[in-house]
Amino acid sequence: MTDKLSVKFAGVDFKNPLIPASGAFGYGREFEHFYPLSTLGGISVKGTTGTKRNGNLPPRIAETPSGLLNSVGLQNPGIDHFIKIELPNLKTKDTAIIANIAGSTADEYREIAEKLDKTDVDMIEVNISCPNVKAGGAAFGVTCEGAAQITKIVRAATSKPVMMKLSPNVTNIADIAKAVEAEGADAVSLINTLLGMRIDIRTRRPILHNNMGGLSGPAVFPVAVRMVWQVANAVSIPVCGMGGISTWQDAVEMMMAGASTFQIGAALFADPMTPVKIIEGLEKYVQDNKLNNLQEIVGTVKPW
Repeated sequence: MTDKLSVKFAGVDFKNPLIPASGAFGYGREFEHFYPLSTLGGISVKGTTGTKRNGNLPPRIAETPSGLLNSVGLQNPGIDHFIKIELPNLKTKDTAIIANIAGSTADEYREIAEKLDKTDVDMIEVNISCPNVKAGGAAFGVTCEGAAQITKIVRAATSKPVMMKLSPNVTNIADIAKAVEAEGADAVSLINTLLGMRIDIRTRRPILHNNMGGLSGPAVFPVAVRMVWQVANAVSIPVCGMGGISTWQDAVEMMMAGASTFQIGAALFADPMTPVKIIEGLEKYVQDNKLNNLQEIVGTVKPW
């Protein structure tokens, strides 16, 4: 792998900008059957809460045209399990480890961040945008005040780089980004899923037991590109772009919109080899375009 894909993002070294997204990659164990995790720039691990969560009742996955709906509901074994069992194994994989955290209350976010501060995790991604939980989560991320509050609390609780994961289910995502930047966020990641719904016309019930769920996949890609471009032009901190990326061409487009790194999620379910294919495509793109480093394309879109 060429070092022309490398990037220093929010003070953390990534060998390439590709990061499997939280919620889609777990802790990487299943994917090691396909390629070494050292192939990846980093891993944003399964969303972690203060205590174990069983998630929402099934059915909690539904296919849609060009995407999928999920209402998994942050099922995870809790922060203590992650620190004791999962993190030591992940730190042997020669890739950056991003702890994705979520909470129902401000205190829960603070307590998780304090625990992670004592570990060797590389970065904390703060999920204030999950649409699939009934308390906290997205409620904090849909207003500037709520997003700023959680950012300030997490920033005070840790010296780790803090990346705030933003919701697209807002009126102006650039305003939310500016609010978290003002409270000390080192980076932002976006977009989380768009809120959607499917109905079984035979039973007249929603397909998902939670009624609604988060829409991801190629269907949301144009929305994600637009929002990344808006945010990248509104803040000075780096942006991690996500939402529907499934090819190296998508990744280039997202980076041209302003993302220094990017995450892939739904594409992993269709083809677990997607990360390898994207990295290989980016390496050839750099070579064909005679770039010194892939970061040269970040934010180079030329609006009319």
